[in-house]
Amino acid sequence: MSNEPLATSYHKNKRVILTSPITMKKAGGFLWNSKMMIQMNCRGYATSQFMQPEPAKYSHAPNMEAKTFMQPEQDYYAHHPGRFFYIKDEDSGEIFSAPFEPVRRPLDRYEFSVGSSDISWRIESLGIEVELLLTLACDEAIELWQLRINNRSKRLRNISIYPYFTIGHMSWMNQSATFDPSLNALVAKSISPYQKVDQYLKQQNFNDQTFLLSDTAPYAWTSTQESFEGEGGLHCPTAISAAQLPGASANYEAIVAVMQFRLKLKPENEEQHSYKFLFGPAQNRDEISNIKLRYLSDPKAFDIAAQDYSNYIDKGKGCLRIHTPDREFDNFVNQWLPRQMFYHGDVNRLSTDPQTRNYLQDNMGMCYIKPATTRAAFLTTLSQQSRNGAIPDGILLHPDAELKYINQVPHTDHAVWLPICLAAYLNEHNDLALLDEYIPFADSEGKQTVLEHINLAMDYLLKARDQRGLSFIEQGDWCDPMNMVGYKGKGVSAWLSLATAYALNCWADICDDHAATYGGTLRQKNHRDSAKEINQAVNQHLWQGDWYGRGITDNNVIFGTAQDEEGSIYLNPQSWAMLSGAADTNQINSILRHVDDRLATPYGVMMLAPSYTSMREDIGRITQKYPGTAENGSVYNHAAIFYAFSLYEIGDKDRAFEVIRHMLPDGDTAVRRGQLAVYIPNYYRGAYLQFPQSAGRSSQLFNTGTVSWLYRCLIEGLCGLKGNKGDLVVKPQLPSEWPSIKVSREFQGAMFHVTISQHLERESTELIVDGLLLSDNRIRHIETGKNYTVIVKTPKQSSRHSC
Repeated sequence: MSNEPLATSYHKNKRVILTSPITMKKAGGFLWNSKMMIQMNCRGYATSQFMQPEPAKYSHAPNMEAKTFMQPEQDYYAHHPGRFFYIKDEDSGEIFSAPFEPVRRPLDRYEFSVGSSDISWRIESLGIEVELLLTLACDEAIELWQLRINNRSKRLRNISIYPYFTIGHMSWMNQSATFDPSLNALVAKSISPYQKVDQYLKQQNFNDQTFLLSDTAPYAWTSTQESFEGEGGLHCPTAISAAQLPGASANYEAIVAVMQFRLKLKPENEEQHSYKFLFGPAQNRDEISNIKLRYLSDPKAFDIAAQDYSNYIDKGKGCLRIHTPDREFDNFVNQWLPRQMFYHGDVNRLSTDPQTRNYLQDNMGMCYIKPATTRAAFLTTLSQQSRNGAIPDGILLHPDAELKYINQVPHTDHAVWLPICLAAYLNEHNDLALLDEYIPFADSEGKQTVLEHINLAMDYLLKARDQRGLSFIEQGDWCDPMNMVGYKGKGVSAWLSLATAYALNCWADICDDHAATYGGTLRQKNHRDSAKEINQAVNQHLWQGDWYGRGITDNNVIFGTAQDEEGSIYLNPQSWAMLSGAADTNQINSILRHVDDRLATPYGVMMLAPSYTSMREDIGRITQKYPGTAENGSVYNHAAIFYAFSLYEIGDKDRAFEVIRHMLPDGDTAVRRGQLAVYIPNYYRGAYLQFPQSAGRSSQLFNTGTVSWLYRCLIEGLCGLKGNKGDLVVKPQLPSEWPSIKVSREFQGAMFHVTISQHLERESTELIVDGLLLSDNRIRHIETGKNYTVIVKTPKQSSRHSC
C-alpha cells in the first residue's frame, strides 16, 4: 500500500470507511445486543464480553489476565484476542492475513467499513480478494461471520484458508479443546475458577464453553497455540508451513480455534466461494448443536438472523434529522449519535448494577427514542430509594445483581440527576401523570408518589451540607476519583452545590407545572429559596475572583484556584454556575475568558488544567492518573457537553457549537485522534500544553454519558425545538456562519419539517407554520399524526459573549 493518503476515512451510503490499516491502527467499531458486546478493531483485534448475568469473556488473551471490561487507549499486542484469516498460496508458499494482522503483509487494497449493524472488510493481496462480514445474533451471544473469496488473477490458484479465532487462557482450574466432527466445530471447555462453595453453586450453570462452528467441514484443524504458532510466530506460523494442520487437542494449555480449508480458485473472478462461521459461548454440547441447527441447517437462516439484528438496531433511530452546511456533522447526528445513545439506554452499558448517575442520564437519552424505557427507569430508580431520601450508588437490574466496584464507594451526587433528567423527559412527553405514580421504597413497605419520592431526595441533598451551606462530597461526586477531598466527612464540592441548586430549580419548575395541572402545594417556593441560598454560599466561599474553585478539602483548603500550580481551574463548576444562576454577567464573562485561555484545545475543552503530575492526598486518585488522561485533564467529553449545554442556556451559540463540533473525530484531527466518527469517545487526551505530542488521542471507549446530553443540546439548543407543556417552543441557535438548515423533528406524535434561516436585516424571529404567521414562538394544539411545515427566520448575529 504505497503512497498512503493521509486522509483515510470517509462516509459512503451510511457507512464509515477506512482505506488504510496503518494510519489509524486502533480505529474500529462496536456491535452489541442484550447479551453481548464486541469492539472490533480495523486490523482484526477484538474486545468482547457476554452476560451470565455479570460480564464474562469467551475469547481471552492466551495468558492470565485481569477480567476487566475495557481499558482506555488499549494497546493491541501480538497475542491480543482477535479474529484473523490466514490465506496461503499452496504453490508459492506465500501468505497474507485478513483483515491485516498478524502477517501485516502490504495489501493491494484495503477497506474497513463500519455500518450500523455490521462491520466488514474488503482486502486484496497476491491477486486474491477477501471479503469479511461480522454481525451478531439478535438476542444471543453469538458472532456471525461470513468470508467470501475469489481469484482476481489470471491463473488457477491452489490456496488454504485458515480462520484463527482466539480462545486463550480460559481458566487456571480446568481447560481443554478439541474438534467435534459431528458439530463441525472446535469446542473449548473450562470450569470457572472459584474458592468458596457458594461461588460454585452460582457458577455451575455458567456458559464455560467456547465454540467456533463452521458451515463447511474443514480439511484440518488445531486447537493449541503452541502447535499452531511454533517458532514462526503469529506472523508466519509454523503449522501453516506444513501441508496440513496437526489436529492437536489442547490439554490444559493456551487454546486457539484454527481450521484449514483447501480450495481451488478459477481465474479472473469466475466463481466466488463463501464460508460461514459462528463464534461464542455455550453451556454444553447440546446447546452448540441447537445453535448449529438454528443458524446453519437452513441456507437462509444465517441471513435472516443478520436481518433480525439489523431490525433491532433500527429501533434506535432518534426523533431528529438535520441537513446543515456541515455534511460530516449531519452524518454523525443522523445515524451514529442515536445509535450510541440507544446502546447506552437499551442495554445499560451491559451492566447489572449501572451507576445511578449513568443509569438516569443514559435513560434520559431514551426519551428521544423509546420513552417508555425512560419512564420505567425513573420508577426503577425510585423503588430502590431509602425512606430517608437517599439514592443508592448503583441500580440493581437483575435478581442476582450486587453493587460492585465503584458502587461500593459512597458518592453524593446521584439524587441531583432525578429532576435534571426528568425535565428532559417531561419536555418531550409532558407526562406529568408520572409524578402521581405510587411506588415503594427499598427499606419500607409503604408507598409514596414519585413526586414525594423526589421531594425526599431533594430534602436529603439539602441536609447533606455543612455549616456554610455547601454540599458534602464524601468519597466523590460526579467525579469518581476525587475520592479523598471529603472522606473524613468535612470536605465539600462546589460542583455538587451548584448542581443541587440547578436540580432544585428544575424540580420547582416541574412542580409548578404539576400544580397547574393537578393542584399542589407551595413547596416549590422553598426549593427556589434553597437554590438561591446555595448559590450565595458558593459565591461567598468559592468564587476566587476569576473563576470558581472546585471544592474545599477536609483540611479546609480551597482547591481549583489560581494559587494551585496543578489543577488550578476545573471546567465543571464554571458550567454549572451558569446553569444554576450563581454566576452573574461579569462572572460569566470572566469564566468564558479563562476557559478559552486555559482549557480550550484543538480537540475540545479540557476538564481541568494544568493536569496533576503527582499525588495530592487531600484530593485523591484523580491526581494519580496520567496527565491528560481521563479525569486528570483530558478532553473529557461528558464534562465538555455540560459546558456546551450551559452555553446554550445563556445564548452563547457559537461557543456552544465549537465545543460540540470538537467532539467529532474527523477532518484535520482524525489521524491524531485515531478514531472513526462512529461514536463519541469517553475522552481525548488533554494536557495540551504539558504533553502536546499525545494530546488529542482518543480513548477508544464508547461508554460515556456525553451522548444523551449532546442529543438534548441539538434538540433544545442548536435546533431550538424544545417541548414545553405539550407545545413546541421554537428558539434556534444556529452557528453564525450557517445561513440555514433543514430539520425533521418528531414531537408529540407529529412530524415537523422545519427550515431555519438567518437574515442580517431581521431584528426578531419570525415563525410561520403551514403558511400562517404566529404571534409568538410557540406551536400549540399539536395534532398526533400530522405533518407540519415550519419556516423560521432569525436575525443573523454572533452571540459569542465578549470577554
